[in-house]
Amino acid sequence: MPAHILLVHAIVVFVPLTALLLVLSAVWPVIRRRMIWFVVVLAAVTLVLTPVTTDAGEWLEKRVGRSPALHTHTHLGDTLLYFVLPMLVATGLLVAVHLRERRSKPVARAVVVAVAVLAVASGVAATVQVYRIGDSGARATWGDRNQTVQTQPTSR
Repeated sequence: MPAHILLVHAIVVFVPLTALLLVLSAVWPVIRRRMIWFVVVLAAVTLVLTPVTTDAGEWLEKRVGRSPALHTHTHLGDTLLYFVLPMLVATGLLVAVHLRERRSKPVARAVVVAVAVLAVASGVAATVQVYRIGDSGARATWGDRNQTVQTQPTSR
């Protein structure tokens, strides 16, 4: 089995999970205190897995042949790093907020709100992009088969 198929499943789980925990940590201080280091690890692992997954996809693409649907999928896949990186940046900013709060140094409300907005925006954007990439990959893989099955007449 090609590595891309396995790695994709990790990305499909890690991106939305990282986004969800990042957003919860940004808007809910109790979650931030308990989960921030886990979110850091998830965001870092997701960032590392993203180019590994796209490289494995490019390897697979060379073996299965190109099609317009596959080109769309690989083009979208190449953009995911630009969606995952802002989540890591937001996580880093959230760590800074967390560490200041832990030292009992007040953090300006505007800073906390700005970090929360960045966390929500980056999390939502990355999750939507993963959906778009996955949908295009499913169309590239199964699109022709679905059309064949749907256009065959049924006999009774």
